[in-house]
Amino acid sequence: MTKTVKPLTNSSRNTILIDYREKLVPNSQKSPRKLLKIIKPQSGRNNQGKITMRHQGGSHKRFYRIIDFKRYEKDKDGSFTFIIAPEGLKVNDKIMSGSEEDVPLQIGNNLPLRYIPVNTPIHNLELKPKKGGQIIRSAGTYAEIIGKEEGNDYVLVKLMSKEVRKVLATCRATIGIRPTVRGSAMNPNDHPHGGGEQKAGIGHPSPLSP
Repeated sequence: MTKTVKPLTNSSRNTILIDYREKLVPNSQKSPRKLLKIIKPQSGRNNQGKITMRHQGGSHKRFYRIIDFKRYEKDKDGSFTFIIAPEGLKVNDKIMSGSEEDVPLQIGNNLPLRYIPVNTPIHNLELKPKKGGQIIRSAGTYAEIIGKEEGNDYVLVKLMSKEVRKVLATCRATIGIRPTVRGSAMNPNDHPHGGGEQKAGIGHPSPLSP
């Protein structure tokens, strides 16, 4: 398999790249999808990667985790994915994703809104079917199902801002509350309990969390 490079520069003109893996190792398998991606600094560079603006870009090599907001895997394929962990989920807990009513109603399970009872806290909610979770994904947020319309086509969801949204019943959500970050795990400028070495005391006679 070959690839022709666009003639953007003199050196890339008439350049043809060959996929050596298929030629040298015909039966080689591709490595599994990595769950970490490199954040490549692109500031101050053009489409060829050359510096066009001095003193911009360049930083420490950083990664970001690929989060699975859709959870639409129908069959077991042995792949590993990261999900948003709801409050109360523990190690070795079993979570499921499905489109049927037989999925149990427990924390961490992902299923369509039409199968989730009223007054159930949810997070990672879709706004369009099969588009993946779009809202209620930040720390400490959750929504509540307050009603279902006749015909079971739409569901009324109450957000933390007291806004009530009308969402298609085929949209999916995850049961549970997105956990909050502890004040003692923050920096001193972010919270009164922040700072210190490891698990240090808060330095106050009583907690100062709101």
